[in-house]
Amino acid sequence: MIEAEVLPTPAGPLSLLAHDGVLVAAGFTADPAEMFVRLTPALQAEGLEVVDSLGPITRATLAYFAGDLTAIDTLPVSQPGTPKRRALHKALREVPAGTTVTYGELAELAGLSRGAARAAGSACAQNLIAPFVPCHRVVPGGGGYGGYYYGTAVKEWLLGHESAKI
Repeated sequence: MIEAEVLPTPAGPLSLLAHDGVLVAAGFTADPAEMFVRLTPALQAEGLEVVDSLGPITRATLAYFAGDLTAIDTLPVSQPGTPKRRALHKALREVPAGTTVTYGELAELAGLSRGAARAAGSACAQNLIAPFVPCHRVVPGGGGYGGYYYGTAVKEWLLGHESAKI
């Protein structure tokens, strides 16, 4: 069973989906079903149940939004992808709160060439576990915020929250 919880946050409602204590999806939506349909067919076959609390995941998430920016760093996460995409998602989790990297820098952190910036952008766009796999910390090399699946306002809020606490 996929267990889901929706938490109110200053950036908007955050749906958290977990399977056996591992985050498999998270996103800024009040409807967990929006995240559920993005899961693999195998996980969707498990079914979805909304619960009151995801225990340690809930506590860590609330701590992050209260200002403990490292609280979510070690939560277990799992999402599908090629070895390259998994390397990029792993590298994303190593970008510290309060900092940003460009798409080219993210590619290099994942062991790819800086020229793999498009692959880095694709990995960010396909990320199912925001903000735990912090694609909001990636910005275009030319400046600005770039895009964000949940809107630029949410990305700006997250970056502001993290930089204000450092």
